[in-house]
Amino acid sequence: MTQEIELKFIVNPAELDSLRNTLNSLESQHSEPRQLLNIYYETADNQLRRHDMGLRIRGDNGRYEMTMKIAGRVTGGLHQRPEYNVELSKAELDLSLLPKEVWPEGLSPDDLQSQLNPLFSTDFAREKWVVTHGKSRIELALDLGEVKAGELSEPLCELELELLEGETADVLVFAKQLITHPGLRQGSLSKAARGYHLVQGNMEREIKPLTVLRVPPKATVEQGLEGSLELALSHWQYHEELWLRGNGKAKAQVLEAVGLVRYALALFGGIIPRKASTQVRELTATYETMLASDLKAQELAFSAESSQAKLVLTEWLVGRQWQKFTDEKANVKLAGSFKRFADTHLSRHAAELKETFQRPLGDSYADQLPRLARETGSIRLLAGVYDDAKTQPWLDNWQGLRHAIATRQQVEIEHFRNEAIAQAPFWLHSGK
Repeated sequence: MTQEIELKFIVNPAELDSLRNTLNSLESQHSEPRQLLNIYYETADNQLRRHDMGLRIRGDNGRYEMTMKIAGRVTGGLHQRPEYNVELSKAELDLSLLPKEVWPEGLSPDDLQSQLNPLFSTDFAREKWVVTHGKSRIELALDLGEVKAGELSEPLCELELELLEGETADVLVFAKQLITHPGLRQGSLSKAARGYHLVQGNMEREIKPLTVLRVPPKATVEQGLEGSLELALSHWQYHEELWLRGNGKAKAQVLEAVGLVRYALALFGGIIPRKASTQVRELTATYETMLASDLKAQELAFSAESSQAKLVLTEWLVGRQWQKFTDEKANVKLAGSFKRFADTHLSRHAAELKETFQRPLGDSYADQLPRLARETGSIRLLAGVYDDAKTQPWLDNWQGLRHAIATRQQVEIEHFRNEAIAQAPFWLHSGK
């Protein structure tokens, strides 16, 4: 078993020649393009997918390798996951060659062997450069080709930075130098994820309204901070992808996600010193300003500013860089209960909302939209420690008020305002 750590970028085809010139200028060990064919396997009822596992056979000039990837962590475009690689004498699956620890409870390799069939393929030319940066060796793989499932296909044009030896931090630092050139954007969708989507008919991906943050039982405040920013970054990248694919409505969700980054940093600002997040806030603000302009999706998503904003946030999260700025008192708070933290801050944000909208505001409702977005966004990051049955109706009334103000529906504004301020708290220690 090896731990695969790679940072994925989607390449703008229009910038491909410029990118290749940049890569060729590096001090590196270069390998000419090789054609790779990968066949991905699955059962009829998607047993592997349900366990967040991926199985493929790769063919490379008469050599074959079986790879099983299992559940890991994706932050921004940084994929960190265990994988098992086994050389094969021919292009046929043999699950008995994989170690027993691969299989989670409920999955039997003997049963699976007869149920697995080819599902989709990726066929691409891979050109490689291996560089040394800091204490690490990093492979840069430029993949050009396509993902295919039956009659459906999708082009591949991406650059992967894989850590061969050393430290993850070096990959991120090196990537920050690379993205000063336009034409790259972090990609959170793996080749396998795109293949599965094609298999399902390549239906248009749906807009996903922001949900509440879910954290593990007995989560710490620090886990709440990480989860908040990962939720925002995931929402940002998913809807940027939709916007690029022509769904104009997805732009509003990108704006929501970027706002959520700001709200999260403010929410935990009583513990994390402001100077710890200076670069994240500045780059996010620059991106947000560009988002409010008339730039097209392609221009913004592949800009250096967009790449820098998401990559620095990824680096901040993966390296937990706030820890460089926290003292012992702050560390104790970060190790404390997120549930208690949520209860305290739910009370504060709800009180601010109630005070703001206690009385009709006449023609001034629109002035309060930024505050309403900030307070409800913060509450979404806190409310997930309670059941949806309790939190969703409460949030729906405030969201209804926000929509009514944005669309200038005066009767609906007063309806939702009255409903929202009359609600009882769903959280404990509400101060009631």
